[in-house]
Amino acid sequence: MHATRTSLRRLAAATAARASPAARGFAAAARTASPGTKFATTTLAVAAAAAGLAWTSSTTSATECKPASPSPAEPSVDMCPHAIDFRHRGAGGWKDATITDASAPMSQRMAAFTRELQGEIVSSLEALERAAGNKSATPFLRDAWTRPDGHGGGQSCVLQDGRVFEKAGVMVTAMEGKLSEAGAAQMRAQGRKFNLPPGTERVPFFAAGISIVIHPHNPNAPTAHMNYRYFEVRHPHTGEAVAWWFGGGADLTPTVVDPVDARHFHAELKAACDRHLSEDGYPALKNWCDEYFYLPHRGETRGVGGIFFDDFDSASPHTRGLDRESIFAFVRDAGRAFVPAYAPLVAKSMAAPYTHADKEWQQVRRGRYVEFNLVLDRGTKFGLLTPGARIESILVSLPLSARWEYCHAPTPGSPAERTLDILRRPRDWLNVGVGIRVDADGNEVKEA
Repeated sequence: MHATRTSLRRLAAATAARASPAARGFAAAARTASPGTKFATTTLAVAAAAAGLAWTSSTTSATECKPASPSPAEPSVDMCPHAIDFRHRGAGGWKDATITDASAPMSQRMAAFTRELQGEIVSSLEALERAAGNKSATPFLRDAWTRPDGHGGGQSCVLQDGRVFEKAGVMVTAMEGKLSEAGAAQMRAQGRKFNLPPGTERVPFFAAGISIVIHPHNPNAPTAHMNYRYFEVRHPHTGEAVAWWFGGGADLTPTVVDPVDARHFHAELKAACDRHLSEDGYPALKNWCDEYFYLPHRGETRGVGGIFFDDFDSASPHTRGLDRESIFAFVRDAGRAFVPAYAPLVAKSMAAPYTHADKEWQQVRRGRYVEFNLVLDRGTKFGLLTPGARIESILVSLPLSARWEYCHAPTPGSPAERTLDILRRPRDWLNVGVGIRVDADGNEVKEA
């Protein structure tokens, strides 16, 4: 083990001079990591790989993909890190013509959309893994599955213990069946009316969706979640949809809040909202996200938010009469906004140095993540109540490791304490009137 650590230290030091600034930071952390610990050995291994980053996009050369010069007043995020062009990934048309075929059933179109989006997102995450030295041809495990009753299935793409990601899951599902009594009761409690013939005891339904949760190793790189779904209730005799709606969103959960990251993530999602919804669309969905991803027993939000919506149909006050085709266009656009919103943030921080205390704080925050998912998340509850549900795919959102400390409190004046204040009082990152107003550095702007 000692020989391995020594070799890795030499490799990290030898290549640091030609590495990116982030990789040089990781090499510095490797040289100072305490020997004999799993953290030290892992840090050294990733440092050695990160110090020699070299990856070229098949569609964009390094000279074509130059990072934009940030404005001193408004720091920006590099959208082309390590010559990977995240800005233009998935920006073209859809390969599967079913997605845009208005004559095809929406159930088929949504299922096709989630499959193609899954491929795009997995490809982007694998590009980051390769940039950090992962030599595997396919870092993600691709696990296709079928429901025991044959009425649907999906594919779970999962990466565990990678170079960049401790755990990442990108799952798609398309299924039909009949709601359990508990599942139907939960929906009725949310105000849903099914308009089914009298005497219908089990509610026929179709559901399709994509769900993503990503937990990086490095505490400086944020966790992220994304989910977009379509649900329809079907007539028990004709099979026609008697009710339908879309739901979903994306949110960011940093261990320590970086205002530049938070503003970038929100700006990308806002752009998608602005292309399809009214002027108050993003502010409404941002507020909805802050309210949904809230842990009342902790008095904290799970992260810095993003957008969230549910029950989007033509009657929703947020769609203002948009038809199903227009709402589906918004969902497609929002889904494709995830990679440019999130992947550059990971690329920026995946090799940044960190301490043992940083790692412990990350584990504490992941404990909060587990609390929300198991106690409060409606999607998790619905999945667990669905007959024939695939439990592994439902619980893949949980991190590999988490931590609960008795009466834990961050050090006064530390970045962790500032993060906790932000989670207790959500910020208005884009100054749209939802949350506490902040300046370019993320500091609270006091009202005169």
